[in-house]
This record gives sequence, structure tokens and C-alpha cells, in this order.
Amino acid sequence: MASRWLGHGVLRRLSVLLMVETVSGAWGPSTGTHTSPPFPGSAVNQTPVADCHLVSSLNASERCDFVRTNPDCRSGGGYLDYLQGLFCHFPPGLLPLAVTLYASWLLYLFLILGVTASKFFCPNLWAISATLKLSHNVAGVTFLAFGNGAPDIFSALVAFSDPRTAGLAIGALFGYLGLYLFYVVTVVLCTWIYRWQRRKSLVCSLPGTPEMLSDSEEDPVSSSTNSCDFGDEFRPLLDQEESTARSLARALNPLDCRTWRSKSASWRALKLFKLPVEFLLLLTVPVVDPDRDDRNWKRPLNCLQLAVSPLVLALTLQSGAYGTYQIGGLLPVWAVVVIAGTAVASVTFFATTSGRPPRLHCLFAFLGFLTSALWINAAATEVVNILRSLGVVFRLSNTVLGLTLLAWGNSIGDAFADFTLARQGYPRMAFSACFGGIIFNILVGVGLGCLLQIARSHAPEVELEPGGLLVWVLASALGLSLVLSLVSVPLQCFQLGRVYGLGLLLFYLSFLVVALLTEFGVIHLNST
Repeated sequence: MASRWLGHGVLRRLSVLLMVETVSGAWGPSTGTHTSPPFPGSAVNQTPVADCHLVSSLNASERCDFVRTNPDCRSGGGYLDYLQGLFCHFPPGLLPLAVTLYASWLLYLFLILGVTASKFFCPNLWAISATLKLSHNVAGVTFLAFGNGAPDIFSALVAFSDPRTAGLAIGALFGYLGLYLFYVVTVVLCTWIYRWQRRKSLVCSLPGTPEMLSDSEEDPVSSSTNSCDFGDEFRPLLDQEESTARSLARALNPLDCRTWRSKSASWRALKLFKLPVEFLLLLTVPVVDPDRDDRNWKRPLNCLQLAVSPLVLALTLQSGAYGTYQIGGLLPVWAVVVIAGTAVASVTFFATTSGRPPRLHCLFAFLGFLTSALWINAAATEVVNILRSLGVVFRLSNTVLGLTLLAWGNSIGDAFADFTLARQGYPRMAFSACFGGIIFNILVGVGLGCLLQIARSHAPEVELEPGGLLVWVLASALGLSLVLSLVSVPLQCFQLGRVYGLGLLLFYLSFLVVALLTEFGVIHLNST
């Protein structure tokens, strides 16, 4: 099972690499300098930007100023500047200590990703699917693909606002966007036809004739596989009225004393590391459980989350860039969000009761889905920045770093979500998201990004920067992997085992070797 989902992670990494390499085609050599493009009217004072990897060759006294003033050393997002932390706040003799601390923080970020995906993101996705009566295939190519790909879409929109990036004719761009809609409609129609045929087969079955086995993924599963709550840790022994403060405190407590006493020492140690993460997520991410009678309705906590979750959305989207924007030069966006969220939370608190969930309680699942998706994106962004900083320390070139550590870091959030879904009994949803996420990222990301750039520049098209051999290697590998899956999956009667997953992993390793050899010039086109 694990090898299968690791194999499908190959497709995500290839698509991310292809998009990054395409939109960054105007940049100079990966190990030299980045040359500034000739923007109209801005050629004055345009100087080459030194590669950040050169910091290791400087004297210790010059490294801090270099990483602070060099644009190539600035991260594309995130909350912490790890390069400045390495070269400005740690003396050279303590660099190994800094690397060790960064590695420890990296492991803790993986823990954050795992907890967020398993106990908040996936349960809310299941609640949305159950509320809208979506099959797992449809949920995978729509909501899960959007949750996994939304951060990449925002990055693509920013990337295509640069005149150096890729572009296509405006007529073709609508065909990008149209292909994704056609893909989703096709999945929905196929799912409807499958259900219709299934019901027809069940109705026509004679008495005593074995009926068609039900698909375990189409039936509601119990809350034990959902794992959308923490078991009995939040359930009172007796149903009785509680004060608002006591109910809120019990709902925010991620630890049950009885469970603590019955567990092993290793479980307790891991739980201690999880407690801060679980408390923060419980405070900010609502979770809806359609398998429980009360649908996991906790009136004080859910009302508090109505005020806090929108603030998290504003401060995590693009690392808070939108949240700090001043509206009319008076109030930042985050302040307006807090005021609006508090008003909605107050109305909800006084208009509802603790014993019965409100009629629109299902909307909390959408709010929890978005909030947990942005938490995953924020943690994954920090992972990428740490890996890039470690690549600078160990003098890995930008291209090598992009093909390895950064590609893995960019895919880590999607991988945790897909792995968790597969382990919780939703392999079809994870499988659909592996392909739906790629289509969503490329078609919607490129199409919508270029359309916005065309609308801003009032030009009929955006120029496409010609790419080198590596771009063709990336595109060919991605296309070939999809063709192999298209052929091999039907041949195996849609029963995929370890051979398929291992085959994709071997394909990815082969691609990585070819791409690295192409970058180092071992594989090249003969000049004529």
C-alpha cells in the first residue's frame, strides 16, 4: 500500500518540477548569477544578482550582510528566515549546532503535517463528501485536489504576473480551463453511471442469488476509521448541562488522564510533543463528524472557532501577505476579519443550543477543510525553506536542489494527506487526487494565471520563454508516466498492487538520474 502511494507521489513531483522549470526559464545558470530581464524603462541600476550558494565561499564576517542584501537568499514565503538565522545569529563554530536544530525543527514540522492531515484535514474532507453525497472519486478530483493544489495555484498566479514567465494565446487559455471542467464532469458522469448500474444489478438480482458485493468506499464508515476525534477523550461519562467555560475547557483538552495512564512510555513521549500542535489545531480548526449523533457539535468551541479560523486563514494565506494588507490605509485585513468573525460567532452562540447542532452545521466542515489545508501549506512552506537553507549550507546547486529536496518538500503536504486517506480506508479518494491534483495545478494554474496577466497587460498573449533540454526531459517524463499508468491500470483490471507502485518508484529514480545527468552536461544535444 505504501509503495503504491509513494509511486503516485512521483507524478506530483514531476508536475511541480515542470511548472517551476517552465516559469523560471528566464533565469540564468543555476550555479552562476541570475540576470535581470530587460523590463521597459527599468534597465537602469539593474545589476546581476549573485547566487546565494556563494555565501559559503565568503569570510565569516561577510556572510551575514551577503544573505541580508542578496535577493537570491530571500525565501519565497514562510515566516522565518532560516539563512539569516544560520549566518547572522550563530557564530561559524556553532554552525553544526544550527544545522542540528534545523533538522529537529524539520522533524517536528513533519509531526505537524501528520497530525493536521490525519485528525483534521481528512475527517473534514470525509464530512464534506458525506454531506454532498459525493463519491470518493469525485471528492478526490475536486475538493482534495483543490486543497492540495490551492497553494500552488496562488504561486502560479504570482509567477505569471512576471513578464518573463510562460504564456499562451488567450483562446488556448480558455481551453486549459475547459479541459479541467471536462475532466471533472467526466468523473461525475462515470460515477453516476456506475451507481445506476449497481442499483440496477441489485434490483434485478433473484432471491437466493448472491448480490453484488458493496463497495466499502461507497458506504459510510464508522467513526473509528474516520479518526476525526480523539476517541473518548472528549466524551463525558454522563449527559449533563455544563457551564460554558467548563465545556470549552473540556473540548480544548487533547489529553485524557485515563488514556495517559494506560499507555506506554513511548506513546506518552510522543503525545507530549503532539500536545501543543493538537491544542492549537483544536482551537482553530472545526471538525464535523457525520457518524455521530451530535455531528461533533461543541457550541462554545465551535463559536470560538468562527472567530479564530478566519484569522488563521488571513494570516496563513501567502504567509500573511494578504492579512497585513491595509484597506484604504486604515485597517489591515486581519482586523476586519476578526471583527466580522467575532460578530458571526456571537450571533451563532446566542442563536444555538448545546444539545443540538444548528441547521447549517455542515458549513463548519468547509471552514475546517480550508483552515487545515492552509495549516498544511504553512508547515510545508517551512519545510521547503529549511531544505533550501540546508542546500545552501551543503553547496547544492539550485537545479539539483529543485530536482531533489525542494521537489520532495513541495510534495510533502500532498503526500501526508494522500497517505492518511489511504490508511483510513479511502484509497480511491487518494488515488483520484494524485491525478486530479496534477490536472488542477497545470490546467487551472497556468490557464487562470495567464488570463489574469493578459487582463492586466491588455495584451492578446504572453510570451513563452524557450526552455532547454531539461524542460523537455521533465515534460517527457511526466507524459510517459501518465501514459504508462493509462495502459497498465486497465491491464491489471484496476487491481493495483506493489508491483505497480514499485514500478513508478523505479521510473522516478530513472528520471532523476537522467535529469541530473542532463543538468551536469553529461547528456546533451549535439550542436550542429
